[in-house]
Amino acid sequence: MTENNSLVGVEFLMRSVNYRVILVQVLVALFLCVNSLLITTFFMKDFFYTTLRYILFAITLLSDCLILIVTDILLIFDYFRLTMQMRLCVIFYILSSVYSLVTPVTLMAMTLERYVAICMPLRHAELCSTRSTGTVRCIIIIHCISSVPCIVILLAFFASASLSLYSQYKICSAEILFLHSWQSHFISAIYQLYFLIMCITVVFSYVKIMKVAKAASGEDKKSSRKGLRTVILHGFQLLLCLIQMWCPFINSAVLEVNFMLYINVRYFNFITFYLAPRCLSPLIYGLRDEKFFHALKYYTLCCLCRNFFIHLTN
Repeated sequence: MTENNSLVGVEFLMRSVNYRVILVQVLVALFLCVNSLLITTFFMKDFFYTTLRYILFAITLLSDCLILIVTDILLIFDYFRLTMQMRLCVIFYILSSVYSLVTPVTLMAMTLERYVAICMPLRHAELCSTRSTGTVRCIIIIHCISSVPCIVILLAFFASASLSLYSQYKICSAEILFLHSWQSHFISAIYQLYFLIMCITVVFSYVKIMKVAKAASGEDKKSSRKGLRTVILHGFQLLLCLIQMWCPFINSAVLEVNFMLYINVRYFNFITFYLAPRCLSPLIYGLRDEKFFHALKYYTLCCLCRNFFIHLTN
């Protein structure tokens, strides 16, 4: 009787896991298609890749695509308890660690860009230069800031791990690279510092833009209020992205309690803190920004019409 119950439980678990995996694949595929369309639109018009805020937007789109692919692969491996060699796991960790921070750091840069555009319009061209050297420098700075926690973890891991560990096969997760208890505490402290700096940046920008919006009139007031709403959306997106920094620590604690609970928590975290924030980027610039929306609509319709005529001629 006990064996029958356990078999039914395992069968139910596998069916549930399969449904979840299918749902996640559909959502990931949908978001990747939307993001790919937005990235294509970005490269179609000179104005977009010569304007800093659109360049920053493209960085978030590319980062989101990469992090979705990497985390989705790791989620599938987790669901089916598939192992991978530690060498490969380290590469996956580097990508997921760096690019999970690239998006929030870029969002902070986008918030500051809106602050400069609205509160310091005369200095906007100077501070937000789109010269090739300035753009490359901005991208490098974003990636350097995002790489700090990853570098700390990898240095400690390489210094402590034995050579035999690299050839072992394990279920890949960030937690297995924490060989010492101080690593998790140190990384947690860095994340909290990032969280504090980003929160201060968003609140500061919001307060300053709100003051300008109250003092402005006519078209300036409309522009300021739109910038204010953009900062609020950036703040909400940033909050979800920053909460995901604590997901590995939550997952690690839950894994010690129960594996089924770990699967459920990891699934919830993936949907809420990985997928949800990344669907806000298309909303903020793909739909709310008039110039980008018109370009998106134009190129989408052109593509559909071209495919339709090709189909008719064939």
